[in-house]
Amino acid sequence: MNAMHEVSDPVGVGPHPQPWPTDEKYDPTLLEQGDTRNVLDRYRYWKNEAIVADLDEHRSPLHIAIENWQHDFNIGTIVRNANAFNVEAVHIIGKRQWNKRGAMVTNRYLHVLHHTSVAAFAQLMQKEEREIVAVDNLEGAVPLSKTQLPEKCVLVFGGEGPGVSEALQSTAKKMVAIEQFGSTRSVNVGVASGIVMYAWLQQHVLSK
Repeated sequence: MNAMHEVSDPVGVGPHPQPWPTDEKYDPTLLEQGDTRNVLDRYRYWKNEAIVADLDEHRSPLHIAIENWQHDFNIGTIVRNANAFNVEAVHIIGKRQWNKRGAMVTNRYLHVLHHTSVAAFAQLMQKEEREIVAVDNLEGAVPLSKTQLPEKCVLVFGGEGPGVSEALQSTAKKMVAIEQFGSTRSVNVGVASGIVMYAWLQQHVLSK
């Protein structure tokens, strides 16, 4: 048995037996036809907006930002991780259209904001007094294990290959790198996002 997630039918559940629940959070179409979405069992048959409202009740204050200059397929993985850790918001910097395949429609349960430029993104973060923390293994980056991540921050991830742009580096309060011990130069950015998000949770949520 895998203890990392709720055990459920991998293809979801069929039509809800009669009598149907009458609470407004339930979707009549899902009750009638079944629910094959990738959601926890407690959210079966719920309307999407009801799930979002429930998640909003206990989101962490963490924000995630992703630079989208090359339509990187890893963006979907980062968004899926953001949903798993229930972050407050995800920012897409650059192209409005992004590769959603890896997100497995989890973006429906997040607040996703778009910024046409790094400058526009940085201006909003400054207004919110939210520290920008870039994640990359470039010169000047501090080891993640030796870093106290700010509680009110936005973790920024660049594209697979080019990494965080120079424009973003110049706006970041700090840059952190994940320590590595093998021969590869870097870990996949989707993998990196999960590691750093979990590190933030360890420091500000799980340790309390």
